[in-house]
Amino acid sequence: MYYSELSMDLETFLKALGLIGFGIYVTGFMLLSTGRLDSRGTRYFAMTLVASTCVLLSLTVDFNLSSALIQIFYVLVSLSAIFLRARPNPHPRPVPVRI
Repeated sequence: MYYSELSMDLETFLKALGLIGFGIYVTGFMLLSTGRLDSRGTRYFAMTLVASTCVLLSLTVDFNLSSALIQIFYVLVSLSAIFLRARPNPHPRPVPVRI
């Protein structure tokens, strides 16, 4: 009986984690769209990495292959973007000046 209660709590936790991931996705996209977050940095991609990991973990409860593939894609793209932005750039592009 204890195992059943424990697995139900884990299932509830993982489903909640998926909702948290959704919230992070929406918040990141909203901040990016309104200009409060810059895609040239790593914060947006770190948010996307956390969100996709949360949703991917929640898929262990109710698996959906299409959704899992999308989340894996987001994890890989986010990690790539973070690593590309973390390495030194020998030829930095000039930042346009807004007047």
